[in-house]
Parts: sequence; structure tokens; C-alpha cells
Amino acid sequence: MPDSVKPIDKSNLPSRHVSVGPEKAPHRSYYYAMGLTEEEIAQPLVGVVSTWNEAAPCNIALARQAQAAKRGVREHAGTPREFTTITVTDGIAMGHAGMKSSLVSREVIADSIELTVRGHCYDAIVGLAGCDKSLPGVMMAMARLNVPSVFMYGGSILPGRFKDRDVTVQDVFEAVGAHAAGNMSDEDLHELECVACPSAGSCGGQFTANTMACVSEAIGLAIPGSAGAPAPYESRDEYAYHSGRIVMDLVRANLRPRDILTRKAFENAATVVAASGGSTNAGLHLPALASECGIEFDLHDVAEIFRRTPYIADLKPGGKYVARDMYEIGGVPVLVKALLDGGFIHGDCMTVTGKTIAENIGDMKFPTDQVIVRTTDAPLSPTGGVVGLTGNLAPEGALVKVAGMSVLKFTGTARCFDCEEDAFAAVERRDYKPGDVLVIRYEGPKGGPGMREMLATTAALYGQGAGDQVALITDGRFSGATRGFCIGHVGPEAAVGGPIGLLQDGDQITIDAEAGTIDVDLSDEELAARKAKWAPRETDYNAGAIWKYAQTVGSAEKGALTHPGARAESHVYADI
Repeated sequence: MPDSVKPIDKSNLPSRHVSVGPEKAPHRSYYYAMGLTEEEIAQPLVGVVSTWNEAAPCNIALARQAQAAKRGVREHAGTPREFTTITVTDGIAMGHAGMKSSLVSREVIADSIELTVRGHCYDAIVGLAGCDKSLPGVMMAMARLNVPSVFMYGGSILPGRFKDRDVTVQDVFEAVGAHAAGNMSDEDLHELECVACPSAGSCGGQFTANTMACVSEAIGLAIPGSAGAPAPYESRDEYAYHSGRIVMDLVRANLRPRDILTRKAFENAATVVAASGGSTNAGLHLPALASECGIEFDLHDVAEIFRRTPYIADLKPGGKYVARDMYEIGGVPVLVKALLDGGFIHGDCMTVTGKTIAENIGDMKFPTDQVIVRTTDAPLSPTGGVVGLTGNLAPEGALVKVAGMSVLKFTGTARCFDCEEDAFAAVERRDYKPGDVLVIRYEGPKGGPGMREMLATTAALYGQGAGDQVALITDGRFSGATRGFCIGHVGPEAAVGGPIGLLQDGDQITIDAEAGTIDVDLSDEELAARKAKWAPRETDYNAGAIWKYAQTVGSAEKGALTHPGARAESHVYADI
């Protein structure tokens, strides 16, 4: 009998508490009620969690892939137990109050997986996710519980075709601005919305979902190549099957997420984000995931890696291509290979395969007959696609996505809005002028509450042809699909008296993405005088989940965390 299918002694595994010994007869009776055999109950119990739902195309293919993962577990001496958790889909939550739920959902996803696994004493996890916040949420739960785990992305959507070019949902958001400006007809807008999203899967550009999917491979939690195949492709089921098989290997070897998620692994992840022109949201999710491992890795650490990493993958929104295009040349391993050859990746980091990053790549040759991923000695730009900023307007830092931008400096006049809706209304009526710096504040983690994304506003500006004429600054977030001079994650946020909350219309602001600075032309004395007059604002969220989030959430600088993380642990679930 091959070792991979031999029975596993679970006398030290969590599931012994619900399945072993005479006193566990009532617990076993529940498993018999669900059709399990005595042999299946005696095996390790593996939670197979997906974020399947009918909210959006990002998640609709996950239930299918979960069945394949369960088969991989079942055929390798494990007993899969499937469950689902929530997602909030940004494409539908965007541009209205629903977006306040998005980042909150990351914590709910991680918490709900933790509670399910703890409550039922599962021994391992296979996690499948599609929407933006579900990817970090699932990975955070894996690190928090620290049982053997394999992550798998549900796959990207296929690109749509409109007027003989590939399009994504980003094009639809920008088309709203073009339509409002009279530059697109009703008929064209309707045609575009009907063809932009032609299949199951997550947004096709290097937006947050695909960015974090690349992270899952680069950080070692996912099988190499698994992030690339679009959701409709049957090859995803193969990857899901092998994710189930490999998690059982990890149980045998007792190889856990925190053995994989080292400081160097986080540096690899940030490198891949920068090299691919990925989403600024990685600046939140990597620190949050690191906290689950007890590793200090904040926005400034992420930004420092972004600064020294070349931008080499020509992907939307800053570039030309979509996730399927990168998959067809070999996927994330091609990007990793280019970075490894250039000396930008730690090749000795362990992965779920039981091999290192370098061993996974093996003798792979970098494909030279393609234009999507470049080598590090011929980059699109020498600095990563995302840049960190600090200054008297953002003492705790801020992030700007510079992928595809040619002008990296901007000086302009502040135009202040205390919520996104007011800013969007002004943009819709074209109530701004070249040289304005649109400031959207009280949208941070605590002040929003929920740190909304501003894609509707930024896309409308681009659609009106003003994307390079104005800048936008917020203590909220931007979508991975945002492009242009848009600075997010400004901290401290306005709700806690940060400088962004002290700005007034007419203040002069200077942004320099080359030097990494963001400043307002005010003296320390003037800022202090304004701070003395400042008073906290109330929100409309005084009960419920969003209120609860606002009471516990910390700064964007540290990942918008709602609990102390592994540094405060006195026990780890996996060792119960």
C-alpha cells in the first residue's frame, strides 16, 4: 500500500476529541447519521471550506471545485467535511453603502472558519476562495489555526470582447464616466455591460483577487500553477483534487502554515505583488496575514519591497493583458522564475508541496516567445507597480499604484469631501478642474466604518478623460482596478484626527511617487491649531456588525486588524 493512502494515526490530532474513545459515542452518532462509515470516522477529518454563493461570478464555480478537493482527501486516507462561509463581492458592493461590508467580510470569513474548525475539531483545511476579501480571509484562518492547510483560488473570469478588444469589469466602470460625459452612447454602454463578464470567475485583470491569488503561490500556501487557470477550465478540478491529496501529505508530515509563512515568504509575496503591478489592497492583507503568524510586517515593510522590485508583468489595469494571458504562457511560475533568476525571490522558502520555491521551479526555462512577463533586467519600470508614501499628510503612510503611469509627481489644490458619495456626485456633474486634488475622508477602517474602495469615482474620472488631470487622496481604499494618481490607505485616518481630516479646500498638496512623499503646505503649528479645533464625527452605524468592527479595528498601517494576532497567543488550536 502506498504511503499516501495508508491509515493515519490521529491520536494527537484535534479530531480525537470528537471521534475517539467510548465517551465520544454521542459525537460519532452524528457522523453515522450523515452516512459515514466506522473507517471514515476513524480517519483525520479535513475541513473543505469554500466561499461559494450566488452573489457573483467570482464564487459560482467553487462548489464544483470543492467536490474535486474532497475526492483528493477521500482517496488519500482522509475524511472531508465540506462547509461554506460568506463573501461580499466588491463589484456589486462598489459605489454605495454596501462597500462598507467588504473589508469587514475578511474578518468575518476568517472568524467563521476559525469557529467552524474549532467547534468540530477538524485536523486540516483545504480552502477555496474567489472574491477579493475571501482570499486573505481564508489564508488568515489557516495561519491562525495552524493546522495543515492548502489554499486554492477559484480562478479568473474569461475576458469579454467589445469592439474587437478584450475588456473587463474595469472597462464598464470607466464607461459610466464616458457615458456621463457624452462620449458613449446608451447602446454601446448596454452592449459593453452585456459582454464584459462572459463566464464564472473573478475579475480578469491584476486586481485584488488575482493579486492575492499570485500571493497564494508566491507565499507557498497553494500548489504551483493553481492560481492561473480560469474558473471555467476543467484543469481547475485537477488542481483541486491535488490540493486535497497534498493536504493529507501535510498531515502526515505535520507541516503547518506557520512553517511555510516565514518573514522571507512574506517578502516573496510582496515582491510578486510589485512585479505584477498588483493591487494596493495587498498592503492591507499581507500585514494582516503576517499578524496571524506573529510576524511584524506592516505597510512600511511592504512598501520598501515594492520600492526595490522591478515591475515586469504587463497586466491590466496599468498594462495590456489579463490573467488568462499569463496563464497561457505558464502562469505565476513564469513570474516567479523571472524574479528568481533576477535575485529578487528567496528560493529556499518551503511550500505546501514539501519542496522549496526554487525546487518547485526546478529546471523550468523562462519563455522568451511572449510579451506578457519580462525579465528583471528589461522591466516595464525599475520600481514596483505600487509605491509607499509618507509625509506630514500621511505620517503612518499611504499607497499609490503607479503601474502604467508616466507622470509620478503632482501638486494641486485640495477639494475636500467627507464621503465618497459627495465626491462621486461632484465628478458626475464635472464639478472639478485640472489641478484639483480630490480628498475623500472619513472612509477609513474606523471612520467609514469599513474602509470602502473608490473605484466608482476613479473610474468615472478616467471615463471623462480626466484621469491624469486630477489626483485623488483618501483614507479609504482603492480597487485593484483603479488607475491614475490615486493615493489610498492614508493614515492616521480622519476619524482619529489624522491630518487628512484637518485639510481645507484650497490647501496645497504635493505628491511625489519618485521620492515617496505626500505633504500639505502647512506648518506644524497650523496643523496643531486645526487639530485643537477638530472634533470626532458620528457615523450612522451604531449597532450591528459594522459598529462592532469599528470598535475593534486598528490602523491601515498594520493591516486593519481586529484582534492582537499570534503575538498574544497562549495556545495554538492545532495543538489542542
